[in-house]
Amino acid sequence: MADTLEFNEIYQEVKGSMNDGRLRLSRQGVIFKNSKTGKVDNIQASELAEGVWRRVALGHGLKLLTKNGHVYKYDGFRESEFDKLSDFFKAHYRLELAEKDLCVKGWNWGTVRFGGQLLSFDIGEQPVFEIPLSNVSQCTTGKNEVTLEFHQNDDAEVSLMEVRFYVPPTQEDGVDPVEAFAQNVLSKADVIQATGDAICIFRELQCLTPRGRYDIRIYPTFLHLHGKTFDYKIPYTTVLRLFLLPHKDQRQMFFVISLDPPIKQGQTRYHFLILLFSKDEDISLTLNMNEEEVEKRFEGRLTKNMSGSLYEMVSRVMKALVNRKITVPGNFQGHSGAQCITCSYKASSGLLYPLERGFIYVHKPPVHIRFDEISFVNFARGTTTTRSFDFEIETKQGTQYTFSSIEREEYGKLFDFVNAKKLNIKNRGLKEGMKQSYDEYADSDEDQHDAYLERMKEEGKIREENANDSSDGSGEETDESFNPGEEDDDVAEEFDSNASASSSSGDGDSDRDEKKPAKKAKVVKDRKPRKKQLESKKGKDPNAPKRPMSAYMLWLNANREKIKSDHPGISITDLSKKAGELWKAMSKEKKEEWDRKAEDARRDYEKAMKEYSVGSKSESSKAERSKKKKKKQEKQPKGKVEKKGASKSLSSSKSPAKNASESFKSKEFVSSDESSSGESKKEDSEEEGGRSPPPSSEDSGSGSD
Repeated sequence: MADTLEFNEIYQEVKGSMNDGRLRLSRQGVIFKNSKTGKVDNIQASELAEGVWRRVALGHGLKLLTKNGHVYKYDGFRESEFDKLSDFFKAHYRLELAEKDLCVKGWNWGTVRFGGQLLSFDIGEQPVFEIPLSNVSQCTTGKNEVTLEFHQNDDAEVSLMEVRFYVPPTQEDGVDPVEAFAQNVLSKADVIQATGDAICIFRELQCLTPRGRYDIRIYPTFLHLHGKTFDYKIPYTTVLRLFLLPHKDQRQMFFVISLDPPIKQGQTRYHFLILLFSKDEDISLTLNMNEEEVEKRFEGRLTKNMSGSLYEMVSRVMKALVNRKITVPGNFQGHSGAQCITCSYKASSGLLYPLERGFIYVHKPPVHIRFDEISFVNFARGTTTTRSFDFEIETKQGTQYTFSSIEREEYGKLFDFVNAKKLNIKNRGLKEGMKQSYDEYADSDEDQHDAYLERMKEEGKIREENANDSSDGSGEETDESFNPGEEDDDVAEEFDSNASASSSSGDGDSDRDEKKPAKKAKVVKDRKPRKKQLESKKGKDPNAPKRPMSAYMLWLNANREKIKSDHPGISITDLSKKAGELWKAMSKEKKEEWDRKAEDARRDYEKAMKEYSVGSKSESSKAERSKKKKKKQEKQPKGKVEKKGASKSLSSSKSPAKNASESFKSKEFVSSDESSSGESKKEDSEEEGGRSPPPSSEDSGSGSD
């Protein structure tokens, strides 16, 4: 039999990854050389304790167990090579190469056996899988549950990170099966052990992520979080950054520790450890080291005895042990004066801190975004209200973060900060300048601007125009409707101007025919003068007397310059406040003097108003008469101008006939304006009758004919 056996293209399984290489078996032992790295693993023949042959994914495999508990696995053998290997093991190593097939039933219920540094999960006598305990990095227990976490393998594309075992309760007194399971794992696992005394301990610190209160034990190489349910051991090598952030209420402080890889609690990963401190909490701290060791290790950064605020002590100790700088907010200051912005992220409210080299959001979930990761930022209007806006960040990897419900007062401050950091702003093209865009944005929610109201006004105008068009078109086809409120004045004027004793049916028909186009003109022309009259009434007459001033205003006008000289540079509002104080402190005797002046001004005003009212009435009556005359002339048909002039003398003599023709009009439809205008018309007719010469005999004769 040959003294050596060599196998090419054999794969060694190391922490879940398969390494290609060459395997050589000799009398002295087993040697495997990695073809990629050139690393050589040498197992002495005297150390071999057991050899197992089994079928695996890549054909057949060989598992070797050493006396000190190490396990080595080699895959890639052919089935025909079993006899050759078995004979070699018998001759040179004096070991039986046992055949054991893995259980492939797919069950998840079985028995756990601990052998050396190997955990084997078996169903019956067949193993399902095996776990080298040297790969275990953490072991935590829960109610009837044990969780194993494993070291990450950078060479493997996919790594097993966690396995959970359910341990049923037993009836044995005094023995907890969960604790017994955990102790068997921890005795062989490569877990960070808390050996020696802690440098210092902080008791019952409030932790936001993971939530709860924890005792923090500071060891030379790692940080130990001890809570009621979970324990975490965090090596200082996994700490990336430290942040010390003031809360918006200025009474609390956040201390944030960034971790990579994160700590795990079940399926949850915590990339940030966030501690919340009150500024009022103080502590006196003594390190569990002598002064020489403290000076030698920390080089003056820490002393044996320290005192101060709790958050300062924790941050100072962590900075010295981790040997990293603590990041604090920069020069940014929001609308309220705080160094952060209140916003929401993923339906949870929190605080966004603009830093010198990035953004950090606390606390649920915490997010840290560096400026060099950002592709662009975007300012967007809020989805629910215009009183807030959204701040969107997209990274170069395509991940988008949206921070919503930011108060619009923070818009200018945040834009100035982003602009100063020279970040790409996606919607900059829509805004020509920051200040202008901010003003337009801020004014969009003012009370005087109501988009719905403006839209309703436009619809109302369209409906009114359609109604006018329809009324114009229908007036030519249908009979005229009787609307007392609208046509009252027109009926009175029409009968005053066209009243005559002799009227034939033909004349009546012609009058009706002429009324139709007149009505069409009335709809358009009648409404506009009314609006002008209302506008003229609303405006003040510049010739009207001015209202008298009060005693206080008279005094203020007389003393305004004196107050300005006594208080140079005083503003208008401050001047009015100062004047009010002086007037309030003035004695009654002095006030009575100004009261008399105010009374004299009031009397002068009343006298002037009486004179003004008399003059304005006469002018208004003349203006009304001229307007009514013009109106009559506009309403009068062109074809009957001469007829009206000839019948004017008859209208006064045959007034009973006129009254008879107007008797059909009821009092309910006669407005007060018409009654007053009727009286003025009578006066006008009397004046015209007095001015006109008496009719001659020829005229009377022709009239009788």
